[in-house]
Amino acid sequence: MIKPIAIQGIKGSFHHEVVQKYFNLDAEVVECMSFDSVVDSLLQGHSDTIVMALENSIAGSIIPNYALIDNHNLNIIGEYYLDIQHNLMALKEQTISEILEVHSHPMALLQCKVFFKDYPHIKLVEAKDTADVAKQIAEQNLKGIAAIASKGAAQLYNLEVLAESIQTIKHNETRFVVVKSENAEIDETRVNKVSLKFELDHKRGSLATILNVMSDCKLNLTKIQSLPKIETPWKYAFFVDATFEDYKDFDIAHSIMKIMAENFKVLGQYKNARL
Repeated sequence: MIKPIAIQGIKGSFHHEVVQKYFNLDAEVVECMSFDSVVDSLLQGHSDTIVMALENSIAGSIIPNYALIDNHNLNIIGEYYLDIQHNLMALKEQTISEILEVHSHPMALLQCKVFFKDYPHIKLVEAKDTADVAKQIAEQNLKGIAAIASKGAAQLYNLEVLAESIQTIKHNETRFVVVKSENAEIDETRVNKVSLKFELDHKRGSLATILNVMSDCKLNLTKIQSLPKIETPWKYAFFVDATFEDYKDFDIAHSIMKIMAENFKVLGQYKNARL
């Protein structure tokens, strides 16, 4: 029996759109209102795969999600880059001048704030999920309230799009990762990207040294993110993504880095979605 895929949000959300594009249109989902709940769904066996947003081209990294993957020893088995287009939607036959409040996820509101400078009468209200607001507007027949969500949400909940692509920066991508509790067996010939986590001694040149190893082994650093260790003030863990052409190059780098770094961990080996 194929278990559903857990997502943050509900049907019509951007996470749902990723599931439809990465897997297939008919894939079942477990709807969760927080990333913690998404991970719980995986750990409790309600799903065996989850989809999580990890970074946005405008807002940057979603740092708590790095910690969730690390703390629960989860494994990234794939990734997907989604073009995020925010649309303003409401009940049919309404105009923007009739809208008094716009409810959406804080990230969506932040990415669209310039658009609303032309509509000072509209109050912006934070909500847990973009698509959930669209669903509530439809089910409760909420007049005077609009949502910021995907066109898929507008179609699913029969709302009218009042304005398309209202985000400030038109090229707006979010990187999502596909995660399992155990590492999937992927043919090494198809693996060309890795996600790593490690800690280093707080001394001069420690980070530069390990980055030089990656460079010498022909790994291309595509992402580095530091995260403070709460239990050890002023010590940091580093989360790194790197691509390569030959798996043997990563194998050599891996053997060296795990000796040099503390608590070295491979969070995932998978195919680079950028290729």
